[in-house]
Amino acid sequence: MGCAFSHGSEYLPQKRSYQPLYFHSKAKGNQILLNDCYSRAERISTFHDGIVFTNRPVQPYEIVTLRILKMEDRWNGGLRVGFSCLNPSNINPCSLPPFICPDLTGQTPTWAAVLPDQFIKVGDIIHFWVNNSGKVFLRTNKVKKFLLFDGVTVSCPLWAVMDVYGTTKAIELLVPVSEPFRTRLLTQVFRDEPYEFSFCLPATDGEECSVCLYHVKNTWLLPCHHTVLCYCCANRIFRDTAKCPICRCKIELFCLQNKSTPIDTWNFSW
Repeated sequence: MGCAFSHGSEYLPQKRSYQPLYFHSKAKGNQILLNDCYSRAERISTFHDGIVFTNRPVQPYEIVTLRILKMEDRWNGGLRVGFSCLNPSNINPCSLPPFICPDLTGQTPTWAAVLPDQFIKVGDIIHFWVNNSGKVFLRTNKVKKFLLFDGVTVSCPLWAVMDVYGTTKAIELLVPVSEPFRTRLLTQVFRDEPYEFSFCLPATDGEECSVCLYHVKNTWLLPCHHTVLCYCCANRIFRDTAKCPICRCKIELFCLQNKSTPIDTWNFSW
């Protein structure tokens, strides 16, 4: 690809960022249409030219979360995900190849893999991340964590990269939780080592948070009294829309069940 791409390691190491992940506004395949918030990527036609990057580098153990929005059955194969040392701000979009695999992975410091068809259904939520050893893990709202691939170079900045390919027509990057809780999630929940929480625990079947579909639903929303969210998702929704996802009632307070949390300092009665 010659000088069309620039290696991310040309830049000084950056401190951990808590800026939300969005799609890079310029570095995208010529069939990709982004929404105004750069959170939704849709392939207009054909089955290729659907490569997209994140707007900033991601850190080891930082989780990239996306939702499958649309499918197109007339093609074979679907979404590809991975990481790249390429700085998307230095990429000429016209130089992007039609496929992430094998084109981009074979010609640049990019690592990616095809997701099995059973993981790619409309509404499915996909989480993937890379650890300090260069191993990439994936989990969905239906499948527990497993090793997707390894061999990623983690000594340089890494941008998440996705290929909206084939049967996958549109995807959406989900905004992560607010900074105080994101730190806890990214450094403990999805590490490979044993972990310990104070607020958000993995759920058993039937007890999953209705938003992240991973942590246990353990938080009351008031005044509607619905209990469908984990504490971290409740905190994010309270800051973003303050509306219950079930009844759309305005959330005035929320509290963690059977725990003393900062929100409990509010006075309320049932």
